[in-house]
Amino acid sequence: MQKLTRDDLFSLEQYAEARPAFRDKVLKHKRNRRLELGTNAALYFEDRLTMQYQIQEMLRIERIFEAEGINEELEAYNPLIPDGSNWKATFMVEFPEVEERRAMLTQLRGIEDLVYVHVADFDRVYAIADEDLDRADDDKTSAVHFLRFELPAEQVAALKKGASLIAGIDHENYRVEVSPVAENIRESLVADLD
Repeated sequence: MQKLTRDDLFSLEQYAEARPAFRDKVLKHKRNRRLELGTNAALYFEDRLTMQYQIQEMLRIERIFEAEGINEELEAYNPLIPDGSNWKATFMVEFPEVEERRAMLTQLRGIEDLVYVHVADFDRVYAIADEDLDRADDDKTSAVHFLRFELPAEQVAALKKGASLIAGIDHENYRVEVSPVAENIRESLVADLD
């Protein structure tokens, strides 16, 4: 999937006009890219459109219009665009109550390394977590992680031919499996593999 450049972005003025329609387009697109993993975790699969939206929003909020600042945002978010043989996702541990979340993040240390996808009869592919920086310490994990699922060529080929997709978490304190992943999400993810 092609990375974003400055030429792909709206100016602040253009974005102010285009934002309502663009935002609606992105929100509809994201419906096919969110995968709930039980009641307290979810994967938000990123792609070129979701990252363009993220960059545009950051530029808008921070009022960034100079080339250097725009390039910094592109450098920060382009790595989250899939490369054709992988999926990239924001992984969220979602407990609404602060105290419960704090307690669970202690019990779920290492969960980010135990999120997986499973294509048909192949072996599970476990996530590669937080390549940019470590988001856990000796006491707890973070509520947000950035994951990459690197898929072998034979799994990519099988998915393109219609193979089923399963996803899950295999942590001692949080085990869940989604089998199969909903077809609308599977189709959206297969489109990332070109």
